[in-house]
Amino acid sequence: MSDLKKIVIDDMEVEVDGAMTLIQACEVAGIEVPRFCYHERLSIAGNCRMCLVEVVGGPPKPAASCAMQVRDLRPGPEGQPPVVKTNSPMVKKAREGVMEFMLINHPLDCPICDQGGECDLQDQAMAYGMAGTRFNEMKRSVDDLDLGPLVGTAMTRCISCTRCVRFTSEIAGITQMGQTGRGEDAEITSYLNQTLDSNLQGNIIDLCPVGALTSKPYAFTARPWELTKTETIDVMDALGSNIRVDTKGREVMRVLPRNHDGVNEEWISDKTRFIWDGLRRQRLDTPYIRENGKLRKATWGEALTKTAEAMKGATKVAGLIGDLASAEAAFSLKTLIEGLGGNVECRTDNARLPIGNRSGYVGTASIEDIDNAKFIQLIGTNPRVEAPVLNARIRKAWLKGAEVGLVGEAVDLTYDYAHVGTDRAALESIVGKDYGAVKDAPSVVIVGQGALREADGLAVLSNAMKLAEDTGSKLMILHTAAGRVGAMDLGAVTEGGMEAATTGADVIFNMGADEIEIADGPFVIYQGSHGDRGAMRADVILPGAAYTEESGLFVNTEGRPQVALRANFAPGEAKENWAILRALSAELGATLPWDTQAGLRRAMVEAAPVLGGVDQVTDNEWQALPVEKMGNASFRYVIGDFYLTNPIARASEVMAELSAQARARSGAQLAAE
Repeated sequence: MSDLKKIVIDDMEVEVDGAMTLIQACEVAGIEVPRFCYHERLSIAGNCRMCLVEVVGGPPKPAASCAMQVRDLRPGPEGQPPVVKTNSPMVKKAREGVMEFMLINHPLDCPICDQGGECDLQDQAMAYGMAGTRFNEMKRSVDDLDLGPLVGTAMTRCISCTRCVRFTSEIAGITQMGQTGRGEDAEITSYLNQTLDSNLQGNIIDLCPVGALTSKPYAFTARPWELTKTETIDVMDALGSNIRVDTKGREVMRVLPRNHDGVNEEWISDKTRFIWDGLRRQRLDTPYIRENGKLRKATWGEALTKTAEAMKGATKVAGLIGDLASAEAAFSLKTLIEGLGGNVECRTDNARLPIGNRSGYVGTASIEDIDNAKFIQLIGTNPRVEAPVLNARIRKAWLKGAEVGLVGEAVDLTYDYAHVGTDRAALESIVGKDYGAVKDAPSVVIVGQGALREADGLAVLSNAMKLAEDTGSKLMILHTAAGRVGAMDLGAVTEGGMEAATTGADVIFNMGADEIEIADGPFVIYQGSHGDRGAMRADVILPGAAYTEESGLFVNTEGRPQVALRANFAPGEAKENWAILRALSAELGATLPWDTQAGLRRAMVEAAPVLGGVDQVTDNEWQALPVEKMGNASFRYVIGDFYLTNPIARASEVMAELSAQARARSGAQLAAE
């Protein structure tokens, strides 16, 4: 039953839910109320007092609008709606007083502060503060913290809003930060001087309303007004987090999250946020040809001619599509290779994903379904590593009362779960039962790639689908490769998988698949952005653009197509991936029927209409697989090292440092003698 209440805010009458706080009601009315500690995705602290408003007929003092609900307001003497004022003399005086207190100890280092130009305290001091201060006392000083290689600290600037404490404990699920001391000695600190152990810790940089927490890798490299801002999509995992890439000239300077309630809310993982230094290192910026066992630089004409000669003279050509390839690149390669009578394959990790069955390789659940789920069953997946932002969403559901079960190796997921077991027998034990009343409650079964990579992957999937039917659950296939679902939608697959596609091939066109070993024998053409494993094995290297350097369509793990936009240009002679394949097709005499990316996208949507529904999650028709007998193996997780999963990450110094730190943390702890 709705609990709508009428309320008058600054002479404007609005009708809002009685459970709303006054600050939320003001937002509905389009009135800005300043705040430091309040954040809509965190619990209410009510400790900065910047959001004070006047409640007419209430106590003769301003009230904190973040901590008072609309239903708590008293109506007027004749039943009139309660009245709230946000700009009365009482409120103005209160805000000036609060701001004066805030600035007693805050250092005046705006010109050298990395937050300068995008600082909430700066903005609100200008808008709501006084012209001067009445305090002449010395400012207090606080020691800085060492939170690790990502978050830089200047704790003298801290205003104790506790946003970082609430984020780490409520959303990231770690209990390493808190406030110690009282009065003037109160300070935010990490317990026992620990560095933060979370894949989401970078989000506290965005949350901090002052310059107390800043980005260590980005510090002092640019000012916000110098940056060109591009809204695009992340490819570090298959969640499709919405991001903003900030560039200065040709260089990517930082990556920030964008709000999208259906995908990543407003969080991103640390790999997404700090990967950008890997875009500058070990780049392929010119074509190469291998002669006498050594790679030499070549012109585009030479490289394309050599590639065309090899492909024309081949008896069988195979195309491999890497994890970071956009749908346009996958479609271009598929059209080119199949036109030569060859095969393409995007399941380079041997995942047994069913061809043509979208309910089997995407599932039927959306990411938002997790929010209201009462039961969540994880099968062969460690979402804390495979999709940290999705894991935070599961934790949010768990905090609201959801029960979580895990089939797979026991790991720390930041929430409690019922550990069913580690092997196929554990999955078998929960399939085929009568779940009765459970069917009425919303629930989700999440299957990871680790469950589908073994020889019995399709049997595991068939049992997972049967479990979803038994429990009335929606099914989610949690992918780890950003380009996989789009390539599957386009049919860039071969019956029999990698082995069938590459067996007998004398030419292999490897487009960014750097996690596989290609045996000696075939002539290998590598198209990619970094000098990683794929380039080492190549006979011809065609330098392509990285994900920030070309526009492209990516379909996330729930089947939502999203458009990534170009933020900067590829280095040297590197080109956009679809353009390289278009030029190669002309050299082969089998010209692809498009000259522009718009033409390519039209042909692609015609081939796979589901890709036309940008930012829409399609309801996939349920096509259950016949239940097969599984093997005896234990489930193994697909990601060993979260920080080194792709060529860009392996080129990043920040990721290398984080990886080394994670290994040291997981090593045996020695007692001090």
